[in-house]
Amino acid sequence: MTESTLNKVLIANRGEIALRLVRACAEMGIRSVAIYTEPDRYGLFVKRASEAYSMGEDPLAGYLDPLRIVNLAVETGCDAIHPGYGFLSENPELARLCEEKDIVFIGPNAEVIARMGDKTQARFAMTAAGVPVTPGSEGNLANVDEALACAEQVGYPVMIKATSGGGGRGIRRCDDAEELRKQYPRVISEATKAFGSAEVFMERCIVDPKHIEVQVLADSQGNVIHLYERDCSIQRRNQKLIEIAPSPQIDEDLREHLGELAVRAAQAVGYVSAGTVEFLLKDDEVYFMEMNTRIQVEHTITEQITGVDIVREQLRIAAGHSLAYAQQDIGYRGYAMQLRINAEDPKNDFLPSFGRITHYYAPGGPGVRVDTAIYTGYEIPPHFDSMCLKLVVWALNWEEMVARARRAIDDMRLHGIRTTAAYYQQILQNEDFMRQEFDTSFVSRHPELSRYSDKRHPSDVALTLAAAIAAYAGWGQAND
Repeated sequence: MTESTLNKVLIANRGEIALRLVRACAEMGIRSVAIYTEPDRYGLFVKRASEAYSMGEDPLAGYLDPLRIVNLAVETGCDAIHPGYGFLSENPELARLCEEKDIVFIGPNAEVIARMGDKTQARFAMTAAGVPVTPGSEGNLANVDEALACAEQVGYPVMIKATSGGGGRGIRRCDDAEELRKQYPRVISEATKAFGSAEVFMERCIVDPKHIEVQVLADSQGNVIHLYERDCSIQRRNQKLIEIAPSPQIDEDLREHLGELAVRAAQAVGYVSAGTVEFLLKDDEVYFMEMNTRIQVEHTITEQITGVDIVREQLRIAAGHSLAYAQQDIGYRGYAMQLRINAEDPKNDFLPSFGRITHYYAPGGPGVRVDTAIYTGYEIPPHFDSMCLKLVVWALNWEEMVARARRAIDDMRLHGIRTTAAYYQQILQNEDFMRQEFDTSFVSRHPELSRYSDKRHPSDVALTLAAAIAAYAGWGQAND
């Protein structure tokens, strides 16, 4: 579409990101169409969308059927489909079907998605563009013997990775040949089950790096800009927990260098839409990790420090408009942090804790943003990701931001399930964290942080008593 406006967008996702997209469409005067499966029938995104359509009883199938989704978009008169993150967001088949049916896919084209989703092709593209990559295999590994030979050349430790992988799956670290022999078939099996492909490749393991990613925006006229970086080093088993923008661990020269590399990477593959280029930093070395061809969970903190509505820009770009900003228009102010409040029990090896939310009170005040689709009485289904909400705080400096995060967590009430909130309070008081000294090994190096007290806030006790009294009264009335 050229210099036009989208009228109706189908949102091929669920939960908080679907609600985020519904709100962005509403602000721009665009009608939104939600899809849902039976566990999401009472989801907030379903209630808030202009229209909503059931995709059936199966919890996952309706979100993973590209042909059915595109056909629904056609039937309901949609101009475009926004895939959000996860599910089909990096599925080239969805983008290809959209093109065939004359539906705008809000993201890059199918060829770019496929190229950057294939980790070996992405490495080739970055090498050609002069973006540094980690030493590793030239392409996919044919068998374990080839993997062993490559490891000897690259040097241990190494990482075996699924070529089509992502989200921390299909990846194993191997410290020696014995471990490589053991882990190789496991990665093959996991890659086949999770991504439908048995192809794997190898990279040298960069031990305890900093994980830094750069947000980019690119339009169909060839304009590409970056919105600075996010520090995603606080993670567990390759799953991000806390993200910070900008990174407190790099200086302005490195910040500028990373931004330039990210723009170069996007230009090299003809990228259009919002995307993220991820890097690993170790000492003075920078290595390309991967490119995510979608909106990221943590786009929120970039919005907080730059003032740029990334989803709005995605919608504008999809409608054929040029970027609303040039690089010189982009600055950043203060610090922002996102804490992923997950339905997990950190005291029990982060075991999932699905169930009904008996009471929820959102934190607020200056510099506090909550992206969520939960509410009191909402049932967190066991079929999806365990994230309940994204707690985002902003302040002018590091110390104020951390203090605000502590206060916001203390303000929040979320009962009926166990969450990571209390665990994050421990991180926010840790001396290494406060000194801005952390890398991807932070969580594993601090097991003591999960041994916090379960002592409850006085108001929590009052809520529990009130609930018990109400339940007893209701029981008595029912038996009168």
